[in-house]
Amino acid sequence: MKTAATTDWNVLLGSKCAMKTMKSFAQGDESTRSVTEKLANSEYAGEFRKLVRENGTTYARRLARKALRYRGMLV
Repeated sequence: MKTAATTDWNVLLGSKCAMKTMKSFAQGDESTRSVTEKLANSEYAGEFRKLVRENGTTYARRLARKALRYRGMLV
């Protein structure tokens, strides 16, 4: 891990819409910009921007896959 800061995955995966968006981001189907636009003006936007800002897009995708796999949402 690059930084000591952690991401609150309960916030990012808190709703069905956000979970679906994060799943498509983790699989590489959506870009960082499109996810940011989808999550704009929601409680998830700040947490997602912080994730990408602190870790970069590539590592953020890896962390998202790991979080989804841990919760059994991604195989």
